Formats: sequence, C-alpha cells, structure tokens
Amino acid sequence: MPDTAKDMLDRAMGALVGGALGDALGMPTQLLSPARIAALYGHVEDFVAPVADHPVSKGLLAGTITDDTEQALLLGRILVDSGDRFDHARWVNALLDWEREVKARGSYDLLGPSTKRAIDAINNGVPPEEAGRGGDTNGAAMRIAPVGIMMPLAPLDAFVAKVAETCRATHNTSIAIASAAAVAAAVSRGVAGSDWRAASDSAVAAAGQGAALGHWVTGGDIAARIVWAQELVRGRTVKDAIRLIVDLVGTGVASQESVPAAFAVLEVAAGDPWQAAVISANLGGDTDTIGAIAAGMAGACAAFSRLPQERISRLVGIDIGQVRALASDLVAARATKMKSGKDAAA
Repeated sequence: MPDTAKDMLDRAMGALVGGALGDALGMPTQLLSPARIAALYGHVEDFVAPVADHPVSKGLLAGTITDDTEQALLLGRILVDSGDRFDHARWVNALLDWEREVKARGSYDLLGPSTKRAIDAINNGVPPEEAGRGGDTNGAAMRIAPVGIMMPLAPLDAFVAKVAETCRATHNTSIAIASAAAVAAAVSRGVAGSDWRAASDSAVAAAGQGAALGHWVTGGDIAARIVWAQELVRGRTVKDAIRLIVDLVGTGVASQESVPAAFAVLEVAAGDPWQAAVISANLGGDTDTIGAIAAGMAGACAAFSRLPQERISRLVGIDIGQVRALASDLVAARATKMKSGKDAAA
C-alpha cells in the first residue's frame, strides 16, 4: 500500500476510534451538570463507570461506547455497500434493525430525540423522506465521520450533497445538515493530511453550503457560531474555556449548541484527540456526543497511531479489527472517487 494510502487509513482510523474514545469517556457524564460531574467523579481524565442511578447510562461498564459510535459505524457500512448512490432504503432498514437491537439491550433511552422521533414515525408508516423534516438536533453530526472519510472535499457542492443525502431520514433540516457538513468537512480535510486549524476552516465553508439544504428551521447560523465559539475560547485556560462553553455556547443536544461547542473544544485542546475527549467529558450536558465529534475530528487530523493505545484497548463494545476493515473500505472508496474526478478533469 502506498505511503499516502497508509496515512489516509491511519487518519480514517483516527476519526472513527477517536470518536469512540470521546463517546466512551463522556458516557457516564452525559446529562449531568459540571458541578454534579465534579461531585461524583472529580475531574474526569479516564474511563469511569456511571453511577448506579444515572438517568441513561446506568449499568454500563467504564469505557463503553454508545449510540454515537454505533450509528457512525452503521452508516459507514451502508455507505460502502451503497456504492456511488446512497441506498436510502437500506439505511432506513438498518436503522430500524439497529433500533430493535438497542431496545432488546434495554438502551433505547440512549437514542437522540430526532432519531427516536424519526424511527417511531417510520415504524408508524410515515414515508422516510418526510420522517426527518423536524430533526434539528445533533444526531446527524455525531455519526457523519464516515462520509468525511469516504468523500473528497472537492467539489464542495457534491460533498455537501452527500452529507444531506445521509441526513434525509432523520435530520432533513437546514441546521442539522449544516452541522453535519461542518463535522464531515473537518474529518475529510484531516484524512487528506491537513491539521485541525485548516479542518476548522473547511468546516465553516461546508456549514455555509449545508444551511441552504433541507427544510428550514430556526436557529443560530452554524458557520458563524463555529467561528464565534472558537474565538471565544482561544488562548483561555481549560477551566475558563469550560465555563465559557457551558455558559455561552451551550452543551445541549441542539445542533447550534453542541456542534459549535465541539469546535470550541477542538480549539482548546489544540487538536489533541484525548484532550478533546477529556474536556468534553467535563462539560456536562451532551458530553458523549460533543466528545465523539470533537475527538473524532481531532483524530482525523492527528491519526490513529497518535491516539492513546492503552486506552483504546479498554474500550467496550467496539471491535477494532472491524473498524479497521470499514476504514479501509471507506478509504478505498475515497481513492476511487479521487481518481474518477481526476479522469473527468483530464
């Protein structure tokens, strides 16, 4: 395998496994306030088990991934199996099968509100193309990394159109598509070899285009809020940055809070994936999703080989061999798209 392909695979693995690290570290702190997190766990710097009365994570082992990682890997496999044209029906059926499995495990409350509403609507006979028209939360952004791995960033309109296509069943709104486009663009730029600063610039451009797609819903402009959130915390200590993110940016499931928050975390962590996961876990609110997004973007820019391998070995609920196989397939699909683009331009 050529060195460039090896590097792309390393960065693709960084995106997927980095996201899993952020997800698992934030699992026991999600939905809690920063004060409650500090009282229960101190400053979270490693995997911990959730308290026995945790509202959604009770009973899970320390280091366990959640729906953030599971849906990302599921979407990645559907992307590979779909070929050039995203198989919308296969994706919906895969989500429905996954939902049944999650219910059987007793973890349905871990699903995000937009995905839960859309799946319930599809189960009740609503056409998939209509089910996602109210989805404005962060579920699309949390699982979008495989699109960033598979798709070259240029041409940007085609890239954002692919993001929107994968959002349709659950998050077919302007704000959710803009958010997912931003995260996917950061991952794609990282897989291509750029650092986290360049990835942030690409994210802003993609968010601007994504905001014109899907059903319009009210909410702050994602591109502008990403820029503002990163400027807000630039040069701040971690303690001050956490306070600013919590008090001003927000850490809820709303796309206009959690996605800019993840980019602010990326700024404070200076692109370090594990630090991005640690900062996210201590924010309170939707910590697992913010961590999955921030550490996934950082992982794409840093690469798997620079992630903390000892902590990866303690992840629960993920098969790294299967992740590597998926990452390899996504990178191969990206290489094919890049070659066909060059051939078309020749």
